[in-house]
Amino acid sequence: MKHTRTRLSLAVAGAAVAALALAGCASSADPLDGDAGGAATDSSTIVIGSQAYYSNEIIAEIYAQALEGAGFEVERQFNIGQRDAYLPSLEDGSIDLFPEYSGNLLQYYDPETTATTPDDVYAELQDALPDGLTVLEQSSATDQDSYNVTAAFAEENDLVSIEDLAGIPDLTLGGAPELETRPYGPTGLKDVYGVDVAFNPTADTTVDELVAGTIQVANVYSADPRIETDDLVTLEDPKGLFLASNVVPLVNADVADEIADVIDKVSAALTPEGLVALNVQSTVDERSAADIAQDWLAENDLS
Repeated sequence: MKHTRTRLSLAVAGAAVAALALAGCASSADPLDGDAGGAATDSSTIVIGSQAYYSNEIIAEIYAQALEGAGFEVERQFNIGQRDAYLPSLEDGSIDLFPEYSGNLLQYYDPETTATTPDDVYAELQDALPDGLTVLEQSSATDQDSYNVTAAFAEENDLVSIEDLAGIPDLTLGGAPELETRPYGPTGLKDVYGVDVAFNPTADTTVDELVAGTIQVANVYSADPRIETDDLVTLEDPKGLFLASNVVPLVNADVADEIADVIDKVSAALTPEGLVALNVQSTVDERSAADIAQDWLAENDLS
């Protein structure tokens, strides 16, 4: 499947145009780096970016291979950095598609937002984005703060949600030192869910302390590979104690309709547990993003 559209080419200087036109369409260099070596892309090419973060690159590679499988020409511009570096390239049309995280992206454009639940965040994000940008369907997969317990503790206490912790005596919460004063820390647990906890600033040893039983509840990012490798259970957060940050494709509006069918299917198939498993393949198994993406697409009948 091919598509055509009109957008501004990347600004290049004089004689560099001819040299850049010969460059390959798959580049992992930072497009904002003067040594990027990328080409002024053909108008039918979808340019996909990623953060300099292994999990984000895996998702971007899944997008890229899914689109290539559907007949699109794709250029990769991965490992760009943080939002201040790559959002201008999305806004000016240099990059077409980027895997993002709903809550953090909403806070970037609307620092005063009070939305926390996935649906509220997604709705407000669509209104907060600048002209020319939109988001496709969000995934259930997240990369955000979450509360976790060991599988054994969850089974012993019949735990599914944070609210199930209410009434369990002698709970200790572990996490970074600043968690003690964060709105989703001990005070938030009490106010939102009626859960009483002591606090232990476990910092980098949080998962180790949880597994050892020194703490019973741990603040761990929801896509952390140790959730799988250490047999942890992420507790559901139905009342929105944490800011939801679901994986969401950020796209230029002029290509959104043309790629939506492909990318929405990816988002529908990507689950919280699935994202953790992908990250394990990267950090533990040391597989490349390309190989991880290829296998995931095949396993989900999307290749």
